Amino acid sequence: MDLNVSLDGYMTTTDQTPEDPFGADWERLTAAYTATRTFQLRLGHEGGTTGLDDAHIKAESHGIGAEILGAGMFGFHAHPEDSDWQGWWGPNPPFGVPVFVLTHRERESLAMEGGTTYHFLSASPQETLARAQEAAGELDVRIGGGARVVKNFLRAGLVDRLHVAIVPILLGRGESIWQDLRGFEEGREMRSEVAESGVVHVVFEPRSS
Repeated sequence: MDLNVSLDGYMTTTDQTPEDPFGADWERLTAAYTATRTFQLRLGHEGGTTGLDDAHIKAESHGIGAEILGAGMFGFHAHPEDSDWQGWWGPNPPFGVPVFVLTHRERESLAMEGGTTYHFLSASPQETLARAQEAAGELDVRIGGGARVVKNFLRAGLVDRLHVAIVPILLGRGESIWQDLRGFEEGREMRSEVAESGVVHVVFEPRSS
């Protein structure tokens, strides 16, 4: 699991409008992430940064066989009544693997370009993870967000590796990643490093015996 979090611990923003569904704060929160060469290549662009931010994105992209998203990350709230809505990632989403979308609006699976197939289901974190692991085979499953999905999986103890990119900005409000997760670090190894952008990358992994 890989997250962008503000210095005060928020992983969501609150300045969205119908005209700007992401909001200016989201651009600030993800600026270092989207500036990397790896992210730009996903969009079919050249250039981008090649430092520690890029190294972490490469690491998070390696060996992924399935992804789990919430309804908001798919974009259901953008067109809630449109049964033909195919998400806001476009006709060729950047996933390239089966994507399991947690939603109350279950529908038929949707095959997109580039190897992405969306599967829509209303299920518990445990049931969803089992489905995703079956699809991923020997590869890893990535929890892609949003905030509610992330916290549900963290609280259920279903996340082995957590990478948090702490961005040096203050949001002051939003969804706190750490609320109700007191003691999460116990029993885990933690390492951190500061990228050229000022982003602090913190990785939690199971403690080796």
